[in-house]
Formats: sequence, structure tokens, C-alpha cells
Amino acid sequence: MLGKRISKYLPAVAAAGLLSTTCLYGLNVQAKTTLKVGHISAVEHPWHQALVGMAEDVKKATNGEIVMQIYPSSQLGGEREMAQGLGLGVLEMGLFGTGALQALDKRMIIEELPYAWPKRENAYRALDGKLGDALAKVLEGHGITTLSWWESGYRHITNSVRPIEKPEDLKGIKLRVPEAEMRIDTFKILGALPTPMAFSEVFTALQQKVVDGQENPLATIYASKFYEVQDNLALTGHIWGSAVLTIATKTWNKLSEANQKIIMDAAEKWKLKEREMIAKSDDEALAKMKEAGIKVTTPDPTPFKEAVQPVWDKYENTFGSDLMGLVRKYSDS
Repeated sequence: MLGKRISKYLPAVAAAGLLSTTCLYGLNVQAKTTLKVGHISAVEHPWHQALVGMAEDVKKATNGEIVMQIYPSSQLGGEREMAQGLGLGVLEMGLFGTGALQALDKRMIIEELPYAWPKRENAYRALDGKLGDALAKVLEGHGITTLSWWESGYRHITNSVRPIEKPEDLKGIKLRVPEAEMRIDTFKILGALPTPMAFSEVFTALQQKVVDGQENPLATIYASKFYEVQDNLALTGHIWGSAVLTIATKTWNKLSEANQKIIMDAAEKWKLKEREMIAKSDDEALAKMKEAGIKVTTPDPTPFKEAVQPVWDKYENTFGSDLMGLVRKYSDS
């Protein structure tokens, strides 16, 4: 399925100049190992920029033996489709928000409990520590090896109905959300009308008023130009999300130990750089969107946090006491 998608779209995409330089030179290099890397974000997004940097490091360190071909903007399908392809071994690598991985195991979305992370540093410690190790073991059971935990960032809400100042302002707003059960539950409790939809469809759906709004990190809202078809931005920070860089275990096991170390080292290096890029891009994106005319509100998080407590209660059994205990530990540390 993924192979057919690539064959179908690659000539047109290359002609349009949408593939990264890494991907294009990867097509012309007789590499011993070629790793296709899929993600949903635009080429302007820190995900893509960091992957390009990582690919250059890996190619150089392996003397061209390993070439990473990067496919942004859902060129290889949506996140759920790519995640399934990764588990089946028909896609080599992927960078995902964990919400997409709930199709494999619901425990993967535990980090997205609403208002779990008061500061991004809390989340870093969790995913670089025991919580990340535990979730990596979950993915191992699905044929996926975790390389490192990057960042998607805090999610905020845009819409074209009204400014959001309090939970009640969300009532009746048709809000696009990822195909993630807990996200749907969160916005139902807040009074919105959550509408699951693939990321690749969001801009058109907003433009054509199929949905009233959406929620994403600032870097994504800006890179995807959602602010061009939305009137209001509420800095709710309701969820912090990681981006997990993964490789198919079948592919990983075929690599030499030396090349595995090179890839791991590059993933760690670019994890840190990508996190810095996300934080910096938040400030820059917000300033640019304000200049473009979007109205910005900064709601008090307290009533929102209180309102979504039933979500924590509902998923206590789903995630299990051990994982929930880790989230609470790192959230409070």
C-alpha cells in the first residue's frame, strides 16, 4: 500500500520541488541502506528541518552507506496509516505524535492526558526517563523500535466562531481533532463538538467551514497556515505532546551495531535541537500570527483543568496504575 502511494506520487512531488534535498540526493545515491522517513508536517516545521539535519549527519557518518529519504506533509499517508506500515515493516522510519499510535496500543496516548505537564521540562524528564522507557517497551511489542522522544509541543485552539476565554465558550464549536479517543472525550466534556479528521484534510475543512476550528501546537498552526482561515487563537495549552522518532524493528535488526549507534547518536543530538527549535518557533509563530491579524486570548487554565478531571478518571484503568503513577510523579516534579 505504502509502496504504491510512493510510486504514484513521487514523480509529481519531485517535480514540484516538495521533497527535501536529502530525499532527492538519496534517490541518486547508491546507498547500501535507504530509509524512508514519513511525517505529516510541512517542510517549514521543526520536525522536517531537524530530520533533514539528522539525515545529513547519518549520511556523512556512514560515508553514504545509509541514506534517509524524508517525506513530509503526509506524502506517505496519514499518521495512522504510516504507523501501521511501520509495524508491518513496509515503512522504515516515522516521526509521529503519539495520538496516532493509539491504534496500536491505547497506552501510547497517556502523555496526552489534558493538563498533565505544567512545564515542558516535566514532560522531557518523563519521556527521557522511566515513562519513555515504558512506552518504548509497548512499541517493541508491535515491531517498532523507539529512537528518541522529540517534541510536538503545547496544543492551542483556533476557531472562527468566537474568542475562547473560559470552557463555556467552546460550547457548540465544531472542532477538528485527531483520530484519538481521549482527545474526543476531552472536548466533549468541554462542550465542543469534536470531529475526527486526518491532518491532511484540515486546512480545506477550515477554509470551507466544514469545521469551525482545530487544535494544534503553534508551530503547526503557523507552518500549515491555519491562521489564514481562522479568526481566533486561544492559548489554552491543554495538551503537551511528544513526537516519537521510530524505526521498524525488522529494519533496525538488519543494521550493524556501528550504524545503529550512529543513528541513535544522531537521533539524540537532533532531539535536543528539535526541542529548542519548537520552543523558539512558538514565540516566532505567535508574533507572526498576531501581525497577520488573528485575535489572541490567554485563558486561565484552572477552570479547564478542573473540567477535564473526568477524563483522568475514565482512563485510569486503561493506562494502568503503574503508568498513571509515572505521569503523576513527573507532572509534580
